[in-house]
Amino acid sequence: MSSLPAAGNPLDDLSIDYVEMYVEDLETATSSWADRYAFAVVGTSTGADHRGVTLRQGRITLVLTQATSEEHPASAYVMAHGDGVADIALRTADPEAAFRAALARGATAHRPPQRHGGGPTVTAAVRGFGDLVHTLVRREPDEGPGLPVGHVPVPARGGGAAAGAGLLELDHIAVCLHAGDLAPTVGHYRDALGFREIFEERIVVGAQAMESTAVQSPSGTVTLTLLEPDTSAASGQIDEFLKSHQGAGVQHLAFSTGDAVGSVRALSERGVSFLRTPSSYYDLLGRRVALSAERLRDLRATNVLAAEDHDGQLFQIFTASDHPRGTLFFEIIERQGAETFGSANIKALYEAVELERTKQRGFHQR
Repeated sequence: MSSLPAAGNPLDDLSIDYVEMYVEDLETATSSWADRYAFAVVGTSTGADHRGVTLRQGRITLVLTQATSEEHPASAYVMAHGDGVADIALRTADPEAAFRAALARGATAHRPPQRHGGGPTVTAAVRGFGDLVHTLVRREPDEGPGLPVGHVPVPARGGGAAAGAGLLELDHIAVCLHAGDLAPTVGHYRDALGFREIFEERIVVGAQAMESTAVQSPSGTVTLTLLEPDTSAASGQIDEFLKSHQGAGVQHLAFSTGDAVGSVRALSERGVSFLRTPSSYYDLLGRRVALSAERLRDLRATNVLAAEDHDGQLFQIFTASDHPRGTLFFEIIERQGAETFGSANIKALYEAVELERTKQRGFHQR
């Protein structure tokens, strides 16, 4: 899912540098990512009002931050939302120019450009959706994954690609928005940051429905899937997210892999739970997607969904949410040439979410 950016526009080279999550308990969150998802700890940070950890697998960099003072924004964030994504940091060769360009196009400033340590490191930040921000980070085009400002490297310990989970990059990030906010948010990313619309889908799950639009950066490396509930249908899982999260926010991070079945098996062995797919899905799958008998058998055994478009095939699955509020969860996705999201898969994925949600509601009502 990539394209060459046009020259001259400082917003054209935006790509994901890291995703920062504010957490209530740094040790618990770090252990979960390292032990269950096979991420390696590569950096740490200790400040007057916070503690932080940087984790990495493949080209995915996650930053976990715990407030140690009410003055740090993570304190209010966790109180309102619980653990969640607070910053989708975007790397660029020139944060100052990107910041000015974004503001000129209608973005809202969150933090003006700052030079750190007297060296070449520059950051700035603009507002995104809800209370999420986008930190703009200076990286050279050919520079590999770095560390956030204030984090110091540590010898890698635990997890990592060698542990066998096989997670490679962030394929996309899904966002839940209040009804009526989808079009303005699409417009904001299009006008302020130069994103383009690449996909639209109406998803109907039983009596509920949601509208979805995917927007993508000019570089083709940042994809946000934006979702809003259809208020003319029954209240459903997006409404429940907005209520539990207390506002718009990231619903799931989608991690790419070269082998979805292998990654699901590796993560399952580590204790990650995945949503189940009805057996009837696989009874009909072979008629829609060209699959070998062995491949179909592996997909059924791991509950991985499959779809195909003109460019190739797509395999994906959601994890079960273990968030106390049932909000944030994750996706494993394998693209074998496919550029889209697989319309039949999207419906099946959210049907699986609904089955899990209904099961959890029944359990709590006992």
